[in-house]
Amino acid sequence: MMSLPAPCPTHDLIVVGAGPAGMAAAECAAGLGLSVALVDEQPRPGGQIYRATGASPLADASILGPDYQRGAALVEALSRHRIECFYNATVWQVTRDREIGLLVQGQTRLLQGRAIILATGAMERPVPIPGWTLPGVMTAGAGQILLKSAGLMPSASVVIAGSGPLLFLIAWQYVQAGVTIAAVVETTPHGNYLRALRHLGRALKANEYLRKGVALIAGLKRAGIPILRNARHLRAEAGADGRVARLHFRTGNRDRSIECGLLLLHQGVVPNTQITRALDCSHDWDALQRCWRPRVNEWGATDVPGLWVAGDGAGIAGARAAEHSGRLAALDAARLLDRIQPSERDEKAAPDKAALAHHGAVRPFLDTLYASAPDILVPSDDTILCRCEEVTAGDIRHFVALGCQGPNQAKIFGRSGMGPCQGRLCGLTVAEVIADARGVPMEEVGYYRIRPPIKPITLGQLADLDIPQEAAE
Repeated sequence: MMSLPAPCPTHDLIVVGAGPAGMAAAECAAGLGLSVALVDEQPRPGGQIYRATGASPLADASILGPDYQRGAALVEALSRHRIECFYNATVWQVTRDREIGLLVQGQTRLLQGRAIILATGAMERPVPIPGWTLPGVMTAGAGQILLKSAGLMPSASVVIAGSGPLLFLIAWQYVQAGVTIAAVVETTPHGNYLRALRHLGRALKANEYLRKGVALIAGLKRAGIPILRNARHLRAEAGADGRVARLHFRTGNRDRSIECGLLLLHQGVVPNTQITRALDCSHDWDALQRCWRPRVNEWGATDVPGLWVAGDGAGIAGARAAEHSGRLAALDAARLLDRIQPSERDEKAAPDKAALAHHGAVRPFLDTLYASAPDILVPSDDTILCRCEEVTAGDIRHFVALGCQGPNQAKIFGRSGMGPCQGRLCGLTVAEVIADARGVPMEEVGYYRIRPPIKPITLGQLADLDIPQEAAE
């Protein structure tokens, strides 16, 4: 970690991330009398799922669906408490002494907390296919962000390809907005449906999620949107202008091609673990969700003292579950800070624990159903994995043949993971390719070591900290 001067001021609790988990945690902690700071990169609370809630640029925000409106209630509850909020703030470092380095609208600041809750949520799983770096190819989440935050909608025809519930949600939202959708191309393997059936009984306990998915698909079919299933070997192709012009893929024994002006890709989401990795928290491999997650207890506490992870950053469970995990983390932080007794914590936590179990009932079914296909997890040789350094899957396999054992060695061989994104867009895929090439499990391959700064910061901005000479030495 970088050597920093003693930060000021000190808060009882700093919550990083103002999505559903972060808002619920901050509101709960402030209600218990803790002094709370809330930090988020966006200009207002809401996170990705409730982005721009209450300030939507859309003439009719109802096109985003009823779930989106829930964010307004969370924001309103947050506003009833005295919470110091830092919006437009980028976290570039968190230390084990609970010091946080921020860039707030370009200005460097330091915060000190007695406890920290990380509610940094999830990020979309990268979908490396040939041509995914072409102009006009982006993630479904990025398309949804443009719709929510700026009211921007594509004028060209859209193909939405991949797997996961968001695939159908963004398609439905686009249909409501009047966007032309050429097709939804689903990569979910047929075998996933059979494997998911054994979890259906438990999933029926949270059947509202199943009903919602069925309703979205039915709505798309009524709108005449083709849904092409069991697609594989996706490849984006450019037109004469260098932009994406069509998507090639294979279904059954048939090769197909669909023209499009915008291609949105999606393969579900994975926990955002950059900060927990930088803090050297213990992480476990989730074989079902095919991702790493920080090791936490029932309250979200990590093995780093005074640090909790709430929401999808601790494992994908959805927005409603994130609220409850945020409150559980806040209650445990208040217990640690002697604001409440363990018995009071347990009593207040009971409803949230019950709700968390309810919302979690559907996860094994969804995670099994929407598990990514092998050709997505382990792409072909000509597919770029590291966009920052233009390293292909073939390059990674060549490195393994030369003796590369894991992602950190891959940095030395070819700089993958050393660009501005610090491995966010390539880390999982690079590790999957190495594990496949070596014929070993992902646990043996591991993940990139993440070092500060977590997000880019200039030397001039660091100089603004005015670090005393004795601290620098």
